[in-house]
Amino acid sequence: MKSYAIYPALAAVFLLASCSAMKSAPDKSVFFVEPKDGAIVSSPFKVVFGVKGMAVEPAGDIKADSGHHHLLINLAAMPAGEAIPVDTTHLHFGKAQTDAEVTLPPGQYKLTMQFANGAHVSYGPAMAATIRPYSTAVAPLSSRSKDLMLVNILR
Repeated sequence: MKSYAIYPALAAVFLLASCSAMKSAPDKSVFFVEPKDGAIVSSPFKVVFGVKGMAVEPAGDIKADSGHHHLLINLAAMPAGEAIPVDTTHLHFGKAQTDAEVTLPPGQYKLTMQFANGAHVSYGPAMAATIRPYSTAVAPLSSRSKDLMLVNILR
């Protein structure tokens, strides 16, 4: 009489061997280094972008596993394959910048970082992150433009 008890053990060995031979795809994500979600910021404030599993490259060439950052103001992540518009609510960092100075009037904001390829085509919600900072007063008078200083002096 043959013993079939060995078959489950062999199946387990083959399963483990095949799993160890598989190359897992690196985790790909974006995140805000600063500010943190819910932070109270004084405008202008610094935004630092982070990315994992992708290279940050300037816009222009489309390279696998690379792209650049966009900051969407009061907008949700864009669908994969959709081109990111150029306007005041879609800020482009096509020179491969990983940080920026952002100026926003006082109030609550939704900031969505969207990673896109060299042609500004979104990688979708999987490569987006959202925070909700609160912007307080604008920068002190000494760091604002001369025109604004003149307006304040005339008041």
